Amino acid sequence: MSSPVLELEQVVSGYGASEVLHGVSLHIDEGETVCLLGSNAAGKSTTLRTILGMVTPRSGSITLRNERIDGLKTTDIVSKGITMVPENRRLFGKMTVRENLEIGAQLRNDKDGIVEDMERIFTLFPRLKERIAQKAGTLSGGEQQMLAIGRALMARPTMLLLDEPSMGLAPILVEQVFETIAEINKQGITILVVEQNANVALGIADRGYVIQTGRIVMQDEAKTLLANPELSKAYLGELEG
Repeated sequence: MSSPVLELEQVVSGYGASEVLHGVSLHIDEGETVCLLGSNAAGKSTTLRTILGMVTPRSGSITLRNERIDGLKTTDIVSKGITMVPENRRLFGKMTVRENLEIGAQLRNDKDGIVEDMERIFTLFPRLKERIAQKAGTLSGGEQQMLAIGRALMARPTMLLLDEPSMGLAPILVEQVFETIAEINKQGITILVVEQNANVALGIADRGYVIQTGRIVMQDEAKTLLANPELSKAYLGELEG
């Protein structure tokens, strides 16, 4: 592993008068898959939104490849190679699969590369090719999650953030989605995945962090966290709910 791709140091963040993150520190190295685990309202999504500039940190620093990005606009941060697959997919339901994928490439102007990447996504998700002219709102939950991931990949990111990719999916689809996330990582994309389903997330991750009420309370290699009886008792049962 090389130096961190992304590093948060003592990040304090929140909304209005409400402080959600109370000094969060974490890092992700080049080529890693890291998971951030926690129950509802623990601060997981706020962490992602703060990284992407949707929420401005009140203090602390966020560094992407040795460059401070806290305080930058979201579009500027995305242009530096970070893309997020948001919670609940947030697709354009009245647009087709193709149109949603094209929106993912809107900051690019390399037409040949866009065509190549779309074909690569159809290789990764053959079902999307079958549904290319279908409106996104008519897809199944699993297909919508595939499209959301595909749309994010159309930005050709070097780092992918995923917010609760298992949400609302049947167990067999959750397994398929996480197998795909692992495959994307093998293709050279660094990944930070936020999840409540600790077992499936730790199953593909190199390392994991546990966040509780806006503070990191545990961190270790994924296999160590999976085998940790304290985590199993205090978090795994809760996080799987």
